[in-house]
Amino acid sequence: MNPSESLLDPLDEFYLASGIPTPDARRIESQDIPEPYRSLLVHEDDMTPTLEAAYRQRIHLRLVERKLEGEMLLRRVVLLRDKDNQPVVFGAIRIRLAYLTPEARQFVLEGRLPLGRVLGDMFIQHLSRPVAYFEVRADSVIGEALQTEISRCLYGRRNKLYVPSGKVLAEVVEILPPAEAF
Repeated sequence: MNPSESLLDPLDEFYLASGIPTPDARRIESQDIPEPYRSLLVHEDDMTPTLEAAYRQRIHLRLVERKLEGEMLLRRVVLLRDKDNQPVVFGAIRIRLAYLTPEARQFVLEGRLPLGRVLGDMFIQHLSRPVAYFEVRADSVIGEALQTEISRCLYGRRNKLYVPSGKVLAEVVEILPPAEAF
């Protein structure tokens, strides 16, 4: 991760726009993440198929907020289990739409499917490379999204997705709910 990049980027953009203070996040090493968080965060796969395998069910997206500026889409989302709508991830993603096929771009702009599902279903080649892991205390925004109490210690990662040419397709922050939700 570039030292000038924020640990919670792009999620912090939504905080800044709303005037709400960004929660304090502390970078941690992958080996310091406790289970079951570690197995869900420390890998080079997309989060959607990882969660679908862990929960043995499909995951869908609830779009909380989005901003579209030219070819850049920024969205704040909650990923939910299909069977009971329980949250399994809260976060934000910055997607460079120019690197998507027209069909994939349309699905992403509709905001109903997680990017990982779109990429997998459309067979779009890409690489997933986590750049940092962190712990964060739930504030009112995170607590509401993940249905947990404020100040609860949670774990997440900052990840980048690359197209085969090496250009960044997406940057994402993914925060998991408390372990009891697993």
